[in-house]
Amino acid sequence: MAFTLLFITSNRLGDAVLSTGVLDHLVSRYPGARVTVACGPVAAPLFRALPGIERVIPLQKQKRAGHWLRLWRLCLPRWWSLVVDLRDSAVSRLLFRNRTVIVSSPPADRHRLEHLATVFGLPAAPAPRLWFGEAELARAAALVPEGPPVLALGPAANWIGKTWRPDRFAALAERLTGPDGILPGARVAVLAAASERDQAEPVLAAIDPARRLDLVGATDPLEAGTCLARCALFIGNDSGLMHIAAAVGTPTLGLFGPSRPEHYRPWGEHCAFIRTPQSFEELLSVPGYDPDTTGTMMDGIEVDTVAAAAATLWRRTGAQEKRA
Repeated sequence: MAFTLLFITSNRLGDAVLSTGVLDHLVSRYPGARVTVACGPVAAPLFRALPGIERVIPLQKQKRAGHWLRLWRLCLPRWWSLVVDLRDSAVSRLLFRNRTVIVSSPPADRHRLEHLATVFGLPAAPAPRLWFGEAELARAAALVPEGPPVLALGPAANWIGKTWRPDRFAALAERLTGPDGILPGARVAVLAAASERDQAEPVLAAIDPARRLDLVGATDPLEAGTCLARCALFIGNDSGLMHIAAAVGTPTLGLFGPSRPEHYRPWGEHCAFIRTPQSFEELLSVPGYDPDTTGTMMDGIEVDTVAAAAATLWRRTGAQEKRA
């Protein structure tokens, strides 16, 4: 009888990307496993080229937890060899199964991947990875054709408080791709979801059209991964896109303010992060703070600081030789 794996992962894109390292470990440990993944609709494309994938079930939130009831009904007819539940849901306890691994909330001082390593008894944190098919590779070759190196920018995020100002992204791109920058003459790719175009448009407008690659709304998350794999360097806000860049091995610099790098910094030796001088707690305790009305909380990060960190990362990763 074939090994059957149900993998219930996050609704949020970034957390779903972080979970791919554990999933890679499992499909390697159980060759030929028949895999079903349940995740948020935005994250669903990440898994379509996973080895052994039979089904991806998007969990579109419904009233009265109807999405969980739907998942239970879809999964109930099968006997599962292993159910892995990163959401600690009731579903994983109400299915026919041989074994269940439930992941609860991590300690406050640990990265999400370090916590997963402990839960699964792994000697090291399971680095995220993505799986690509021919269609995604062809799409990336069309969107990011051969030519000068590409600086990729991720100026959007799921909350305005986490977004560095567009004019600073534009100034950073000009400095890094100028004659004295680390990527002189490079093209600049701007990536974001279609719904985030308003956040990305000021950055796009500041880039020379001859060197601009407008990828806003042009890809799903998996195609974004293949595009980012063709880029020399990624700089962006704390977001799912940042974790995708890290997962494909692109040198990645994440910008943090009202979120926690100790939990969510981009993972790997090819990654680095900068945070505001103010701590997470300090930012959220400013007078008048309201998550629905407060604007960006990233003004403590200067262009000079990011440019210097990008140059340091560039030198440390040996990117000049690898991606020239």
